[in-house]
Amino acid sequence: MESGQRKIVVIGASRGIGAAVAQHFAQKGDVIVSVSRGQPITGQWVQADISTAEGIKAVVSSVGESAVDALLFMGGVWEKGAFTDQYDFMQSPDQETRFILAVNTIAPIELTKQLAGNLAKSDNPRAVFMGALSGLDHSPTIEVANTASKFGLRGAAQSLKLALRDYNIGITVINPGNVATEEVMQDIKEGRFTAQVPIALTDIVSTIEWILSLSQTVDVGEINLDQKGC
Repeated sequence: MESGQRKIVVIGASRGIGAAVAQHFAQKGDVIVSVSRGQPITGQWVQADISTAEGIKAVVSSVGESAVDALLFMGGVWEKGAFTDQYDFMQSPDQETRFILAVNTIAPIELTKQLAGNLAKSDNPRAVFMGALSGLDHSPTIEVANTASKFGLRGAAQSLKLALRDYNIGITVINPGNVATEEVMQDIKEGRFTAQVPIALTDIVSTIEWILSLSQTVDVGEINLDQKGC
C-alpha cells in the first residue's frame, strides 16, 4: 500500500449502507476489501456468506497477515415483511431467526475476534458495527429476531471492548433510524413504510468518517441517529 493509505474491510458492501461506505473510502484512496454475497461496486471482492463458518474463514483468509485499519460491519438482515403490516412473528420460520442472529450478531463477534491481530497492527484500529434504534432499551419492535440481534450486537460490542482491551481497538455501534437506501426509499414509495424523510446515506458516511478521524486516545461507544420529528 502507498503511504497514508488505510486498509478497510467493509462487510455488506454490495448494496445499501455498505456500498455507499465502500465507495466513499475507495474514492478517498483507501484500500477496500468488500465482503458480500453479490458483486460489490468497488474494492477487492471477497464473496462470502458470513452466516456460515466457511464465510467467516473466507474473509479471514483473504486478509491474511496484513494490517487492517478499520473493520466496518455494515451488513444486516431482517425478517421477510419486517417493519410492514405483512410481518407476522408466528409465521416467521425458525430458520429465518437463526439466519438473522448469525449475520447480525454472531458474525460481528467472530470477525472481530479473528481479525483482532490484524487490527492491532494499525496505529489507530477501529471496528464499527451498524446497529438499529430497535436495539435500544424501550425501543423494541415486533420483529423478534432482528430486535434480539441488535440488542445482542450492543452487548457484544461492550464485552468485546473488555475482552480485546490489550489490542487497543476502538469499537463503536451506530444505531440509526431508517436510512435512505434504495430499499427503504422503494418501501416508502410503495406504501410499505409510512411517509417520512429517512436519514441520508451521506450522514451515515460522515459519521463513520468522523469516527475514523479521531485520535487513538478517543473511544466512541455508541451513536444514536434518529430522524427529526420521530
